[in-house]
Amino acid sequence: MGTTYVHAVTSLDGYIADERDQVGPLHDWYFKGDHPLVDEDHPDVHGAPFRVSAASADYVRGMWSRQKVLVIGRHQFDLTNGWEGHPPAGNPVVVVSHRPRPTGWHPEASYHFATSVEEGIARAQELAGDGEIAVGAGEVGGQALSLGLIDHVAIDIVPVVFGRGKPYFGTLANGHLILDDPDLVIQGDGVLHLRYPVRR
Repeated sequence: MGTTYVHAVTSLDGYIADERDQVGPLHDWYFKGDHPLVDEDHPDVHGAPFRVSAASADYVRGMWSRQKVLVIGRHQFDLTNGWEGHPPAGNPVVVVSHRPRPTGWHPEASYHFATSVEEGIARAQELAGDGEIAVGAGEVGGQALSLGLIDHVAIDIVPVVFGRGKPYFGTLANGHLILDDPDLVIQGDGVLHLRYPVRR
C-alpha cells in the first residue's frame, strides 16, 4: 500500500485558513521565488504561476512527483470548485462527501466521491498502488489521523499568527496523539517545511 500523509500550509498557531476560509499570507511563498514548480497550464484556475525558493522547489517537486492521489473534503472541493478538474498535484482526486458529484461537473475529470474517510482512503489506496497519497488537512485529515490511516504529517509553517480560524487537524476525535521527531526539516523563504512520522 502507498504511504499516506496529511499536508497543508499553516500559520504558526496551527490554522490553515481564517474563520472566513481566507488563507491571507499563508500561500505567498508559493509566488515569491525564482524557481517555477510546474509548467502552468491552467493559470485561470491556480492564479499566478508557482515560483518558490530553491529549497522549497526541491521539496515541493519531490512531494508532488511522488503523490499519486489527493484526498480532500467536500468543503475544500466547494471552495476551489475542485480546481475545475485540474488540481495543482495529484490526479486522480478522492472527495469525501455525503453529497454526490455535482451533476454535469467536468465529466472528464478523474474525481471520485466517497461517503466516509475510511472509504475515501481505501479508494485512494486502490488508485495509488505503491504511490503516495496526500490527504488535505482540516476535518478529513484529522479524522484520517485519528483512525490510524496516516503515516506522516507534513506541515509548511508560515511565520504569521492568525489567532483563530480553521485548525490544521480539525477536531481530533481521540484527543492527544504523539508523533515522532521530524524526519525532514527544510527552511525555505518565508516557510519552514516539516514532516513528522506518525508513532505506531
